[in-house]
Amino acid sequence: MVSIRLALRNILGAGLRTWLNVIVLSFSFVVIIWHKGLLDGWDRQAIHDMIEWEIAGGQYWVNEYDPYDPFSLSGSHAPVPDALDELIFQDEITPLLFTQGTIYPKGRMQSILIKGIDPTQEIIALPSNLLRAGPQEIPAIIGTGMASATGLKEGDFVTLRWRDKNGAYDAAQVKITGIFKTNVPSVDIGQIWLPIDKLRDMMLLPNEATMLICREEESGTFTTPGWEFKAQHELLVDLHKIIRSKSMAGLVIWAILLMVAMLAIFDTQVLSIFRRQREIGTYVALGMTRRQVVRLFTFEGAMHAVFATVLGASYGLPLLAIQAKRGISLPVSSEDYGLTMAEKLYPIYSLGLILGTVIVVMIVTTLVSYWPSRKIARMNPTEALRGRMQ
Repeated sequence: MVSIRLALRNILGAGLRTWLNVIVLSFSFVVIIWHKGLLDGWDRQAIHDMIEWEIAGGQYWVNEYDPYDPFSLSGSHAPVPDALDELIFQDEITPLLFTQGTIYPKGRMQSILIKGIDPTQEIIALPSNLLRAGPQEIPAIIGTGMASATGLKEGDFVTLRWRDKNGAYDAAQVKITGIFKTNVPSVDIGQIWLPIDKLRDMMLLPNEATMLICREEESGTFTTPGWEFKAQHELLVDLHKIIRSKSMAGLVIWAILLMVAMLAIFDTQVLSIFRRQREIGTYVALGMTRRQVVRLFTFEGAMHAVFATVLGASYGLPLLAIQAKRGISLPVSSEDYGLTMAEKLYPIYSLGLILGTVIVVMIVTTLVSYWPSRKIARMNPTEALRGRMQ
């Protein structure tokens, strides 16, 4: 307790130098927590959007379907299993049919993926209700990314070409009846959505599908020959890998901020030991052991982190709480940079994140304070009293 009181008196007596270190360290506290919370919020939002727009509770894939092999699409379809008809009728499962095609917007040719979906489904967030049109029209919807790439607008007609199950080419005019905005590029970029019944007629594939999307994961308990169930965690594997790689990049920024703060503490300790040689010699002459003096200087360095925690909490907690509630608006559309992101990001600042950051910084600050303080153990008290280093 004597060492703690003495350390407290010494750092308060240092005046401006102490508070400059505390301000720098508190800023590092807040920025580290803000940056990590922003990444965590972005990750959670990406997972939520992918589940809401594409995955739902899981998917049945026809055995031949491979999302990484476009040449497999022509044969990636099979009749919908009779065992699932009741769940489809109850809107617990909705079928999707995929095929390759080509559109010709404004005289240009562009390869696309044609997807058929039930206009009445409510399992995923795709606004498939916009696919309802008259009997003489083929309605289609596209995402804002696709609309930007093709220049198509709602109400436009565009020529669509495809191949049926026999390999014969056919073409028709489709009407863009809706344009939706999503943060999930895998349901937007390079894709056009049609009513599944229309697409089945176009491809001569009655009651066939490429994929079945389940509302709940419990719907994947059925064993259906020719189909393989993909659980939610399996479909999120690629996204989790991206998140992990992004987290590793975030550690670099975290380390830089921590090093800046620790450098200030280290320099302060080195300068303090150099300038306070007589004080150190006096402590030893009065009966303090070298170990006690080292502990005193270590406490002084560690108290910078304590003060920085209090100062950072005073302005950091309200600021981070407001951001977590209101979100962070992106000033420039991310689509201009080829990214699909929400207009607002909502950071997540968990108690574990805050306490973990505080504990790590406290430990590192203590170690950085102890490192230069070891030199005290090699000092000669007589020379120290004269103000000379040994």
